[in-house]
Amino acid sequence: MSTSEKREPAPPPPPPPSLANCLGGDVVLRFLLLATSIIAVVVMATSKQTQVVLAGGIIPFPEYASVKFTDSPAFIYFIVGLSVAGFYAIITILASSCLVFRRFIPANVFLSLAALDAIILGVVASATGTAGGVAYIGWKGNYYIGWGPVCYIYGKFCRYIAASLSMALFASVILVILIVLNTSSLYLRAPKF
Repeated sequence: MSTSEKREPAPPPPPPPSLANCLGGDVVLRFLLLATSIIAVVVMATSKQTQVVLAGGIIPFPEYASVKFTDSPAFIYFIVGLSVAGFYAIITILASSCLVFRRFIPANVFLSLAALDAIILGVVASATGTAGGVAYIGWKGNYYIGWGPVCYIYGKFCRYIAASLSMALFASVILVILIVLNTSSLYLRAPKF
């Protein structure tokens, strides 16, 4: 290579991903969190069924028996936990929507959102696990202690509970994605050495 030839400059590095794209996805995921929380709460709250069952001792007689979500403290806790998640989703939708239009976003905002998302994930996961444990006993029973399954009698009620639990599991997955999104936004803002 001669000294008279000039080297071509290296192309500039690609720009980093825009934080506005991350925040747009954040708002969409928070809307999904709100929707799944509302659906889970409404389906659980409307789960009620009345059936004719045989009751009595030596001579059984038909009796109307109903089951609803208020019969189990685990289902009440489920509704409270998912209601908290829905309320949290409303607040963070408003906050994230305001952040989309800002030019500079402090890093502590992403850290706060990730920490709060983790707390709400704990609430949703514990409520889902608690209600899921009671639902499993209703579905399979526990013959060791004399609890028989009830889902063969109250099929509609059990289907509502299963649908509500599946929506809550989906809400948990959304919260995990939100935590990853916020921590990756923090990573993008970190100085590169």
